[in-house]
Amino acid sequence: MRVTAVARYLVIAGLSLVLVACSRDQGYQDLDEFMKKARNEPQGKVEPLPEFKAYEAFTYSASDRRSPFEPPAEVVLEDEDDDDDEPESEIKPDENRPTEPLERFEMSDLAMVGSLQRSEEGQLYALVQDPEGGIHRVAVGDYMGQNHGRVQRVTETRIQLREIVGDGSGGWVKRPRTLSLEQD
Repeated sequence: MRVTAVARYLVIAGLSLVLVACSRDQGYQDLDEFMKKARNEPQGKVEPLPEFKAYEAFTYSASDRRSPFEPPAEVVLEDEDDDDDEPESEIKPDENRPTEPLERFEMSDLAMVGSLQRSEEGQLYALVQDPEGGIHRVAVGDYMGQNHGRVQRVTETRIQLREIVGDGSGGWVKRPRTLSLEQD
């Protein structure tokens, strides 16, 4: 038993000697000098925030004009006679027919979101979303948009229409228009 007690005292004494030897402040002088030097140097300067320019509200006053983001209607006039003030074209919208739900909206506000084909009929329908979030089924012959647009053809990726728009001299012209499937 005496040998184990002596061995225990030797281990404790050895560990104490190692702890005392490691606790001296030797080897950290360069680190202490660096920290002292860093504390004495002037601190960094934060630049002031840039001056904020106040928002100025803008009122769009040209809402009754053609949208600059849509292509202008191409109107081709042939041999205008200055004597005749009546339009020569027999093209005009049918004002007596009942309007359809999609005629309340501008074409730029409508979006084709898909297509649907019934297998028994074989007819292809386009699915059109209005700005209020409603989905409408559109087929050839239906009307949409505020320019008397009538659907001429429906494919899986686009709707082809013919719009009837004013030509600027009291007459009407047909204008092709396409509504393509929106890709996410």
